[in-house]
Amino acid sequence: MKTKISRTLGTIAIAASLAISVNAQDAVEIAKKAHLNYYYAANDGLAEVSMKIVDSKGNERNRRFSMLRMDEADGGDQKYYTYFYEPSDVQRMTFMVHKSAAGNDKRWIYVPAVDLIKPIAADDKNSSFVGSDFTYEDVSGRLWTEDNHTLTGEAKLNDRDVFILESKPIKPYKGFSRRVSYIDKELYLPLKEEFYDGKDKLERVLTAEKIETIDNIPTVTERKMQNLQKNRYTVVSFTSIKYDLGVKADLFTERYLKTPPREYIK
Repeated sequence: MKTKISRTLGTIAIAASLAISVNAQDAVEIAKKAHLNYYYAANDGLAEVSMKIVDSKGNERNRRFSMLRMDEADGGDQKYYTYFYEPSDVQRMTFMVHKSAAGNDKRWIYVPAVDLIKPIAADDKNSSFVGSDFTYEDVSGRLWTEDNHTLTGEAKLNDRDVFILESKPIKPYKGFSRRVSYIDKELYLPLKEEFYDGKDKLERVLTAEKIETIDNIPTVTERKMQNLQKNRYTVVSFTSIKYDLGVKADLFTERYLKTPPREYIK
């Protein structure tokens, strides 16, 4: 009798272990696919971007810039170039990222007012991006391999079926203690992300306000980041989106930080 009970308990334990393993595997695959769709659409991309920043008193500031991206491989190394047009205090400022799959990203910002190219230290990647509620890392993304992922459930969000994914940093990290993502089951795009601080209090919420299909690629064309603790928010809208332009890697060098590539940046 004892042997039969032991075998039953052993079977239950194995089944539970397999279920956990499958859940973990599914969670990683969902996180990976969502990240690739969100940050690695096509081989490269260009967009005009409008940013509206609204503070706790309702005061509004606006930014306008172009963003150019090139992927060396899906989920691999990647390069970003951002050129600012408005307002006057950021005009001609540029921001460049060399994103590394190994985790050693490099970021630079060019400040024309003082004619200075400044590297952005790894510790600064969670700082505000040009005074907005997005961080520098939000702009170029955080690789799914840097977090442990758990599939915690499924639900409906705005009439869309979603996976609910919880992600926790593998290494100590200032950006968030955990992130809860609501991933569209069909499009594999994050419709909503909740960022919790070190005390596990909800700090920021990112939502996909608008999704459009461009060149047969579902694309988030409007994003909103709310900072609940500071009672402020930022809305970013993408227009004139183009994919697969044949962008070359040599455009993402210090030379072009001061002199933008005119074939893409007008």
